Amino acid sequence: LWLKTGSLKLSRKDCWYYRAPFEIFSANSHRDLQHQLTPAMFAFCSSKTQAGEPSQCVPQSQPGVTRQYTQHTHGIRTQADGSVPAEKALQKLEQGNSRYVEGMPQQRSFDADARLALAQHGQNPFATIIGCADSRCPLEIFFDVQPGDIFVLRNAGNTCTHAEGSMVGSVEYSVCHLHTNLILVLGHTCCGAIAGATATALSKTDKSQNDAQPSSTLDKLLAGLGPVALQAASELPAGSTVEEVAAHAVKVNVFHTIEKLLTYSKPLREKVRQGEVVVQGAIYDIVSGKVEFLGACPRQVLVLDMDAALVVHAPTIEASAEESKLAQDKEPASAKIGGA
Repeated sequence: LWLKTGSLKLSRKDCWYYRAPFEIFSANSHRDLQHQLTPAMFAFCSSKTQAGEPSQCVPQSQPGVTRQYTQHTHGIRTQADGSVPAEKALQKLEQGNSRYVEGMPQQRSFDADARLALAQHGQNPFATIIGCADSRCPLEIFFDVQPGDIFVLRNAGNTCTHAEGSMVGSVEYSVCHLHTNLILVLGHTCCGAIAGATATALSKTDKSQNDAQPSSTLDKLLAGLGPVALQAASELPAGSTVEEVAAHAVKVNVFHTIEKLLTYSKPLREKVRQGEVVVQGAIYDIVSGKVEFLGACPRQVLVLDMDAALVVHAPTIEASAEESKLAQDKEPASAKIGGA
């Protein structure tokens, strides 16, 4: 028995043959054999992907690892590939996180060819993510993506409160020049910045503490997150612990950052209003590894109706005079008396 151009031929008219799985039967003719042999007998050699069919993950010999054959033009996402709609981009992040949680990340090789492709053909991320700088939150890993897939912005507390220029400007660059259609603001559980801001905000019970000026840049950051902590406390029952308030403040802060982002950026508001860009929130659980997707900000409709923009504050006359006085005080004595 052998196969030729899809038809079966017999070397003898009357033969015994095996039928899948373990049955034996007699065939008296070529036609009888064709009718009686089941497709399962040759299933092992007939499985293949049709042309144009999406690539599939194929299990490898390594446990807990799957491999995906790329459909990117240059083997990795570059500007040669099309943009990804926001809905599809969100789905890719959800699926990537599911693979991470299940311990089944895709097997990839980011080699010299991939680096060269990104350098020559440019980046084309399918999503922009504002995340926390916490070292326990490796975004590319728990979304199971590779370089070139996502445009990442990170700072302590995933906030725009005291990073308006850099954060907002970078988001506008990703949306207007890289053409990403999804922006995800990502908080995480056990956030140190939120915990510190909550403890600071709730401890200010007397006027002397409220009037105290921040002594460092970190203090300014925590003070900027104070309204988030106070809002979280107001939304919980009276008597809630600092830990409970901080846990809820993580979610409040995600939506607060979205509001600030839309408030400060008129180009972004326009794109969201026109449906070209989607902005959503999410929270990463550092214990389970699961990302909870929160959807759009509840106040987004109100924010989109605003006509605001990021304002660069010019130094006041008093501040300029003070800076001039400090500069004069730092001049060497020889300069003040005309010495060499």
